[in-house]
Amino acid sequence: MNTHDLQAFVAVVESESMAQASEKLFLTQPGLTRRVQNLEKLLGIELLDRQSKPLKPTPAGREVYGLARTVLRAVDDLKAVASPDTEPSGEFRIGVPPFLSELALEQPIDFLRNTFPKLTLRVTAAWSPGLLQSLDQTKVDAAVVLLPESVALPEGVTSTLLSRKPMVVVAPSAFGLADKPATLADLANHPWVLNQDGCGMRSGLARAMAMAGLPFNVAVEAFGSELQLSLVARGLGVGLATPEVLARSAHAKALQVLDVPEFRSGLNVWLVHGALPSRLARPVALMRDALAERLAEDEVRLAPSTPTRKRRKAS
Repeated sequence: MNTHDLQAFVAVVESESMAQASEKLFLTQPGLTRRVQNLEKLLGIELLDRQSKPLKPTPAGREVYGLARTVLRAVDDLKAVASPDTEPSGEFRIGVPPFLSELALEQPIDFLRNTFPKLTLRVTAAWSPGLLQSLDQTKVDAAVVLLPESVALPEGVTSTLLSRKPMVVVAPSAFGLADKPATLADLANHPWVLNQDGCGMRSGLARAMAMAGLPFNVAVEAFGSELQLSLVARGLGVGLATPEVLARSAHAKALQVLDVPEFRSGLNVWLVHGALPSRLARPVALMRDALAERLAEDEVRLAPSTPTRKRRKAS
């Protein structure tokens, strides 16, 4: 089997176009077509639905695509073993939670691209439980996960603690909850505006409410912290946020941070990975250091201006 044929097929599937794939590989379209046909002849199956627009793989083609990418990555790893001092190339598959992609991913990605220009970055956004599953199934090379402090990482992964993010409960002023410390029972009287199930912040809150034997009513599931805070500011419910996200929000002035002594929790930010091919050792180390630095910068920047919980006025 010719790896150039596999490369051609993968490029067509990812580009959804023969013309774009040929430009990507610096091949003529007839030359690219011959490579895909060679692979189809060898396997004895049609790999592309040539009637679809944009061009799509057949069901068998989707399976071959996944296997072909695995083979090409293995070839990159073999080349790296043979030439350990060469510049890292091939794919680096990174999994991140939506919260982090909003907050702190841009700078580390820039560092990776500038330092290792031959490396193709594939960033997947998902909730932390899904990312850990993807890591276990080797669908990603490394992942950043957010887990409540009480939740342990699975065995067999290499982990680095990057940061700890406190969580705060926020409410609109109209609810009148900030005049005194709030209890979980007080919060149970109001609906919640939160991420979908699987989010680390929501999991920590759900656990606290369940342990207190209180109802947990999620009125709105909304993707994206700014959308959630806008809904809370308009009185649709109470919500959760990290201080960094709240400080940057356009709705911060319309929100109050509640003092909830029964729920003073946080999330640990971990970088996790399994056994790495040698070509990814330096990129993973750079990403680890860049993310830790970026998260630390946020903590320093926020320290003087973190919103404080309103205290009961002295009588």
